[in-house]
Amino acid sequence: MPRGGGSGGRGGKKSHKGQRRHFTDEDELREQAQKAEKEKAWRRQQGIESDEEEEEEAKDGATGEAGAKNRDMPPSESSESESESEDEEGKPKGVSHLIDIENPNRAAGKSSKKVTELGETGGSNLSRREREELEKIEARRRYQALHLAGKTEEAQSDLARLAIIRKQREEAAKKKEEEKKSKEAAKEVANKTKGKS
Repeated sequence: MPRGGGSGGRGGKKSHKGQRRHFTDEDELREQAQKAEKEKAWRRQQGIESDEEEEEEAKDGATGEAGAKNRDMPPSESSESESESEDEEGKPKGVSHLIDIENPNRAAGKSSKKVTELGETGGSNLSRREREELEKIEARRRYQALHLAGKTEEAQSDLARLAIIRKQREEAAKKKEEEKKSKEAAKEVANKTKGKS
């Protein structure tokens, strides 16, 4: 049974590898365009106009205006994309524009703000997490102010520890001075005894 054949089963598509290329002639393209124009004209006469044709006409009108302004310049991709975006914005799809929906999960213009920016604005419509984060920042700031003033338990224990360390260092410095003096005194005594003998 040959693979990729045409009879049912798997691989129904037939490969065109190894065959000659088929190019459409200019005449065929012209005929197709004329046929499409005739169909459009007939539909206009009958009063039948599809959505696709309306969109095409809107695009043709937008590109036609841009083309009239710059006839010498070739049409750029940016003008085409602009006209497409205008069409998309101007004509909403489906029935979503008819029904007002308040879906919190579908926030279109949701912009993420930093907590510091939110604190400055002072908006009352903050989420729970944002509110908690602002409260945490404010509590940390208050604690730092109290800590610098020495009013927190941690600051008092730190100050007590520092006082103990200062006393220990002062005592160590006094001991060093006394030892120095005693060594100098011992040297003087040794020098006097050497000088007498």
